[in-house]
Amino acid sequence: MLDGLRQFIADIVAPSADSDLSFDDTGYLLAATALLVHVVSLDGEPSAIEKRKLHSLIESRFKLDPGTADHLIASATRAEGEAVDLYHFTSVIMRSVNEEGRLRIIEMMWELVYADGQVSEFEDNVVWRAADLLGISSRDRIDLKHQVAGRRSATSADAPKAEDAAM
Repeated sequence: MLDGLRQFIADIVAPSADSDLSFDDTGYLLAATALLVHVVSLDGEPSAIEKRKLHSLIESRFKLDPGTADHLIASATRAEGEAVDLYHFTSVIMRSVNEEGRLRIIEMMWELVYADGQVSEFEDNVVWRAADLLGISSRDRIDLKHQVAGRRSATSADAPKAEDAAM
């Protein structure tokens, strides 16, 4: 425990040169990705479906190639593992991203929550806390939740059932 405290103090006094973990005003992609990593990690090790969804979202929404997305996710995973709260990430996002962008981040969080088909109260609570810290109203947060759930239901209904495919 003392080693962790010493390292924390050392990092504050003389931050490491690891630019992957920089959270200046340009680090909003890292901060947003760390929030997304946090969501998929809430119920233990992320499933293959959650990992694929995370990669897909990072690549498509942030317009990154797969290699850059992998690097960003790896850096965000390290940052998320070292974080003590969501404020560290949301404060960077608040300084750098307009309301429309913040709404998109909350929408991405909901997409990850629904990726495995099960919504836990912990996941719901984390999205609520992040939305609050990002200045997103309860109404907008709930509307986004319903939109994502509706898309997920429509996608599930359109997919052929296993018994239909066997016939």
